[in-house]
Amino acid sequence: MKALCIAILVICTPLVAAFAQSSQMGATAIQHQVEDLFEPSRDLLDVKLAVDAMVDPSINTEAVKSMIDRMAAEVTAMAGKDADSATKLAALKRYLYESGAWNDNKPFQYDLDDPLGIKPANRLLQRYLTVRRGNCITMPILFMVLGQRIGLSMTLAETPLHVFVKYTDDAGKVWNLEPTSGGGFTRDEWYRKKLPMSDQAVANGVYLRALSYQEAIAVIASFLVECEIGKGQFENALAVSDVLLRHYPNFAYVLVKQGSAYSGLLRRELAGKYTRMEEIPPDLKAKADQWYGRNMEAFAKAEALGWRPQDGQIQ
Repeated sequence: MKALCIAILVICTPLVAAFAQSSQMGATAIQHQVEDLFEPSRDLLDVKLAVDAMVDPSINTEAVKSMIDRMAAEVTAMAGKDADSATKLAALKRYLYESGAWNDNKPFQYDLDDPLGIKPANRLLQRYLTVRRGNCITMPILFMVLGQRIGLSMTLAETPLHVFVKYTDDAGKVWNLEPTSGGGFTRDEWYRKKLPMSDQAVANGVYLRALSYQEAIAVIASFLVECEIGKGQFENALAVSDVLLRHYPNFAYVLVKQGSAYSGLLRRELAGKYTRMEEIPPDLKAKADQWYGRNMEAFAKAEALGWRPQDGQIQ
């Protein structure tokens, strides 16, 4: 039964009121909304803002888009006409992380009070742009979105409980960039030392690999799985995870969250209600057996990819 206990549930109580609209949606409705995120016409900023709006409907998506467009134009001007990728990258780092008139002497900084973005409000892009204190989710997303808008080749990559940016320079060489540390160049070995991961997980592409467009969408949308679990809406969490895993089958993090959601169903429906197996109604027992089997299957798939329980633990 140990698999039932392996779950890092991101508690979303600070935004319960804001989540009321999402809570009323059935699993099928939220599944359709998540599937729409994978429309090829969307860019990753659109996806992030759509996800944030599902979490907090008060998000002003148009205002955020306008702000991002303005920022991208300012970075482009800072880099200069016909700038190469290295010059554009240097301008992006300076614009975000160095004090100057371009950012009102308020550079973007790592939020040491919530570096993992445990508080859901801190995972919203609009909030990061406002308070300028980000985490290992919002910082790489903003960095990547701005980089793509100024013509840089960038995508996301994962390590345990962390996201960073993969950047391809004009010569075709791929670099790791760490947006939580000034966008600095970072070696795979550094990530493996600071965020230990199994050789199997690296070999299977669970960690340290540049994500495809659809995989990046799945990573951004995994926020929804966390929040639905945190609200106790386990059916919604499972509906979202099913969509994400169709587009990113080896998404170990979501496999683990899926297992956690099945565990949540078991706790909700059985814990404290029955003292003997014989007391459980046959139809409920059949469902519980199915949930338990799927819980075990989800964790088994994640472990087969090289995921380990310590990958989901906050150090």
